[in-house]
Amino acid sequence: MDYTDVLTRIETALAAGTEALEAFTPGKIQSTLKDGGDPVTEADKVLDEVLKKFLLRDDEGWLSEETVDEPSRLQKDRIWIVDPIDGTREFIEGVPQWCMSIAYVVNGRPEVAGICNPAAGQTFLGTRSGVTFNGDPVTVSDRTDLAGATVLASRSEIKRGEWQPFENSGMDIVPMGSVAYKMACVAAGLYDMTFTLVPKNEWDVAAGWLLVEAAGGKVLDKNQTIRQFNQPDPLLPGLYAMNSTLLDAVLRVTG
Repeated sequence: MDYTDVLTRIETALAAGTEALEAFTPGKIQSTLKDGGDPVTEADKVLDEVLKKFLLRDDEGWLSEETVDEPSRLQKDRIWIVDPIDGTREFIEGVPQWCMSIAYVVNGRPEVAGICNPAAGQTFLGTRSGVTFNGDPVTVSDRTDLAGATVLASRSEIKRGEWQPFENSGMDIVPMGSVAYKMACVAAGLYDMTFTLVPKNEWDVAAGWLLVEAAGGKVLDKNQTIRQFNQPDPLLPGLYAMNSTLLDAVLRVTG
């Protein structure tokens, strides 16, 4: 399947989103709390509208963290799953570990994705035929030994002590914000792997899921299954993302 038009739409939307974000200064922006306790800013809402304008067509569905969910999306074969700012806490604090995350899902399977971290000047784009990082082809790390492997871990999870059981595993634990950004970094081979045993939403991981798989890696949810996206309940268990050899080793440690 040729997804050239879809990829072009993603690139255009990310560029427009980056431009829209120039009106906001990370680290100097007010936020409010949603019902679940997660922060949200005016930038999240503005970006949601900008991305929707450049992405959505009449025959496509839409699932976004910042849009009231429409059950009609479940009747669509093609759907956009979007997080305008994944890593809002980092955005608010001025920590350059947040991103825009866009996935195009066809019949439950991510087929095209784009993740952009404007603060770091990094753009990750992918289809099933491959992934680029700032325009250059990339693949996941080929490391096979868990000892010394770099694993991106949630800053919040580390603060809560949830990574203490893995401190003597031999892995080099690196704290980082946005899960979408973590997955993109793994897809590009910048780090070896990431995993989380905490539930995430589809908009957090759909784009990163495609990028890791398309870059030669493997992604499983916490139950060691492959996700079918565009579910009535977008929440999924934690996940693992890395090459298949490391995955086998990590599952032995975390299982």
